[in-house]
Amino acid sequence: MLSARKFGRTSIFQSMVLGIAILAYVGLGDSVWAQSQPISPSTNDVDLSNDVEVAEEAGQVVEFEPALPGSPVYGGSLWERPNFTGDWFGSRSLLAAGGIKFTGDLTNYHQGVVNGGRNQHFKFGGHSDYVFDFDMEKVAGAKGMFIRVRGETQYGEFVNRDTGALLATNASGLFPTAGEQATALTEFTITQFLSETFGVFAGKLQTMDGDKNDFASGRGKTQFMNVAFVANPGLFRTVPYSSYGFGFVVLGEEQEPLLTVTAIDPIDRSTELNLDKVFEEGVTLSAEGRVRTDFFGMKGHQLLGVAWSNRDVALLSSGARLLLPNFATPTSNESWAMYWNFDQYLFVDPCDQSKGWGLFGRATIADAATNPLEWFLSFGVGGNSRIAGRSNDTFGAGVYYAGTSSELPGLLLGNDGQGAELFYNFQVTPSFHLTTDLQFVDPSLGLVDDSFLFGLRGKLDF
Repeated sequence: MLSARKFGRTSIFQSMVLGIAILAYVGLGDSVWAQSQPISPSTNDVDLSNDVEVAEEAGQVVEFEPALPGSPVYGGSLWERPNFTGDWFGSRSLLAAGGIKFTGDLTNYHQGVVNGGRNQHFKFGGHSDYVFDFDMEKVAGAKGMFIRVRGETQYGEFVNRDTGALLATNASGLFPTAGEQATALTEFTITQFLSETFGVFAGKLQTMDGDKNDFASGRGKTQFMNVAFVANPGLFRTVPYSSYGFGFVVLGEEQEPLLTVTAIDPIDRSTELNLDKVFEEGVTLSAEGRVRTDFFGMKGHQLLGVAWSNRDVALLSSGARLLLPNFATPTSNESWAMYWNFDQYLFVDPCDQSKGWGLFGRATIADAATNPLEWFLSFGVGGNSRIAGRSNDTFGAGVYYAGTSSELPGLLLGNDGQGAELFYNFQVTPSFHLTTDLQFVDPSLGLVDDSFLFGLRGKLDF
């Protein structure tokens, strides 16, 4: 295992300079994109049902034959196919044609504090997602009904507590339960569309995929690792990661959510399947709108949302009383947060409109009486690499500022937190990506030194 002390300040400086140089070249270098087009990540998920339906409407008799290894649907060899396990000798394509799609991944992290922080050592941890999507019209003839089931596993150790920062430097270490090795069913959602653009949903909901951003989302697995660039941390006090609820969605352009309104149990139920206590402690209401923009003649998005909860939570100003057991802790029966994010492409590949790079940003204001983060800002650049022949690689560079609540006693958190992250994500094969990651963290805890972190991430799509 690499020793943090041997890494040294000189190596830290060299690594940061190298990271900045790589990102400067990626973002501002040669604008010539590779002309050869790689295999699409969706090659192994080809939906053949539409072709079948068209043929049947034309009076043709269609016999579906599962794809064989080496065929276009299978994705070819291990160095070409988008899923490590391939097409399961045709079963994967057959299931997709019947309305059942499976996506899964295994992501490992080797990350450590190389200077500063509370502890200086590397840790190894990982996370897996297993997602099943059911198109119930194909499965059972229920038109407009879709079901999503998600399981998650966290294992190993993460360095989130070693930096002294309020925000986790590795988002995967937070789910399904922060800092615990666990497997849980975090999503079981049934959505019924009543028209082409309006649907209702209910079930066990997971909220991490909200607050979407083209350059700063990815659940900590495909883009940034620090939670400050994965989601809006100002919502964590009000909105649980996984719990039971219901709501409705309105679709806009490209069949993406235009408006989503949700009512959800405010208690995190990631590891629970019991419905007996749902909404027993109140409700969290949220509304989020995301619209497409075309500034500079290129794609972008503007997102605005609000969340409110009537769950009883302790007032932050009562923190000092935790040391005095004879005093009752005052509480508030509401907490709220408002948030915004944007992404804006500055360059789009003329050969592939789905690839490009641009700017992103997030902002939050929240109830200072109950939320440790009174406000939050982040800004950065990210997208696909501009190195010729490497357009499936991605990169990102961002900075954030976390304004802690003025209601917090100084003995708990003395400062506002801030940090920065640089990453470059190499596509080794279509199913395997390797990421190098550098982070700087100025923690909120006044007695803890600034942290420098180095990490490697390997993600395998199976």
